[in-house]
Amino acid sequence: MLLTMLATLFFVGIISISYQQVVFSIFVFIGLLIFLFVNKEKRFVISLPLAFLTGFVLFMVANDFVETMNVSKEIEVILNRLFLVFIIIGIALNHHFFNKKVYWYNEKPNWKNPIVLPFHKINTFWFWLIGIVVNVIIYMSFIVQKDVEYLQQLLLFCIAFSLINAVFEEVIWRGILLSALKEHTSTGYAVITTSVGFGLLHLVIGFSISLSLLISVAGVIYALITLKTNSIYPSIIFHIVINIGMVYSGFII
Repeated sequence: MLLTMLATLFFVGIISISYQQVVFSIFVFIGLLIFLFVNKEKRFVISLPLAFLTGFVLFMVANDFVETMNVSKEIEVILNRLFLVFIIIGIALNHHFFNKKVYWYNEKPNWKNPIVLPFHKINTFWFWLIGIVVNVIIYMSFIVQKDVEYLQQLLLFCIAFSLINAVFEEVIWRGILLSALKEHTSTGYAVITTSVGFGLLHLVIGFSISLSLLISVAGVIYALITLKTNSIYPSIIFHIVINIGMVYSGFII
């Protein structure tokens, strides 16, 4: 029951902060603080959404400041992604406060563990590669409609955005948070919480709730690949490919 309530408050917090609903956001923080002081056994787990949402507030403040500056849309988007570092710092400092090691699956990929699907078992490497190829084919149907000059103009932005966004988001969701929640709750809870949270975070860049929840499915796939390979790098590469497709398809700017 406690973990369900924590996840609910976490999701509501992401939504309310994304839409800058101050009253709802305050209630979320109050609720989490009450849980933090009442339940001593789960304090570290309770502190994780608190640390994340605190960093998220700083992220939003920084982005509001950038909006007052006279910069291009491309620069604004890049800065927006760089400000994800506030969330990373928040949860990293929280680990330090509770004397927990910050672990983010910084290992060489192990492709030996297969992914077991209903009525089928597939090699993790092939699952990963097929996923990338399918997404490339889908995005190419949009990209081929763009002219070459448009694609060339977006090249530097595409590279910067894809790398920064993929690395920072994966370190947050499939790195620090997934590993911490898996260790202190359960694998299922860790995957669902980080995947839904990952999807909802896209509200801040203008995606709808329905599309954001659909992106949560990608979060589950990233998490599955990370856990099976015990490495964050395959999901980062997968994420980079998706980001390139989204930029050149016109979904980002």
